[in-house]
Amino acid sequence: QVQLVESGGGLVQTGGSLRLSCAASGSISTWNRMGWYSKAPGKQRDLVASITTDGDINDVDTRNGRFTISRHNADNTIYLAMENLMPEDTATYYCKITVQIRANAFQDYWGQGTQVTVSS
Repeated sequence: QVQLVESGGGLVQTGGSLRLSCAASGSISTWNRMGWYSKAPGKQRDLVASITTDGDINDVDTRNGRFTISRHNADNTIYLAMENLMPEDTATYYCKITVQIRANAFQDYWGQGTQVTVSS
């Protein structure tokens, strides 16, 4: 089992910044991919960006460079730096980790989510 603890969400005004954190613990494989997903009201949960232990980044939706993903392998923590926030960034942000359980077999775990609300 793997546990994910997210933090850093909150209420911020337009133009403000936040830094989300997600710490993983438990049975974590040497190689893993961790990422951030956003779920806005009425929309599906979509990938924002993910990063592997090797530093391979898949940044699908960084909002024109306003969001930056990073990680600290030593404590299995990823971050999402969010700058110049806009009301449309309002969403619940979820952390996900994909761990390797054996050759060619992987398991996903999700965090509980952290709410980001951007007021206009």
